Amino acid sequence: MIRALAFLCALALPAGAEEIVADMSQDRIAISTDFDGSEILIFGAIKREEPQPDASQMAILVTVAGPREDVTVRRKERRFGIWVNTDAVDVSGAPSFYAVASTIPLSRALTPEEDERWRITAPRAILAPGMAIMSRDDPAFLDALIRVRTDSRNYAIADDSVTLRDATLFSTEIDLPSDLTEGNYDTRIFLTRDGMVVDSYATSIFVQKVGLERWIYTLAHEQPLIYSFLSLFIAISAGWGASAVFRYIRS
Repeated sequence: MIRALAFLCALALPAGAEEIVADMSQDRIAISTDFDGSEILIFGAIKREEPQPDASQMAILVTVAGPREDVTVRRKERRFGIWVNTDAVDVSGAPSFYAVASTIPLSRALTPEEDERWRITAPRAILAPGMAIMSRDDPAFLDALIRVRTDSRNYAIADDSVTLRDATLFSTEIDLPSDLTEGNYDTRIFLTRDGMVVDSYATSIFVQKVGLERWIYTLAHEQPLIYSFLSLFIAISAGWGASAVFRYIRS
């Protein structure tokens, strides 16, 4: 109720020609043992002081970027009848998750110059200055990283997935996979006209493990030696238990 009132009050605040006012269905996600993914509703409105321009093409773009991590992308080739790794590229600081949603295709919603400035498309977001660094300048490895992560639902580009009503109200749903990395998921919303960014809005979603998932994560990162011995003990116990069951069945 409080968030809804704040959203409505924001609409009445003075602003420039056009301004984004937005909110989300939830800004915290708890990962437990039965977590199988989540869906975030992002919605908002365009606040104006004067009528919108009639001749320009308007678009809304929404991006969600997960915590950054180091990735090694490998190239495989068939040699002597088997597939082997022949080359590799290290990417430092690639988003663990990245989704882009828009009201119209990105090629029409955003000029290359604005994409270079705001880093909205997946290739630009991955190689944002001061973040991701590739050990080799080879676009094939970048394309492979995006393709693999798209297949695993960790990257998503969804044109025409943002609903826009009366050129004012907008909403979209972002699907989050089950294997989320813990941390902040930066969310950005852009208003563009004729491919140029008119206004932007930023917020974040916090993802955190809870319960048994949290205990295992903390143990693995803060007490790795104990975690290793516990994992070994569980593996040995499971193997011994399975062996005992089979002996009992055969006897």
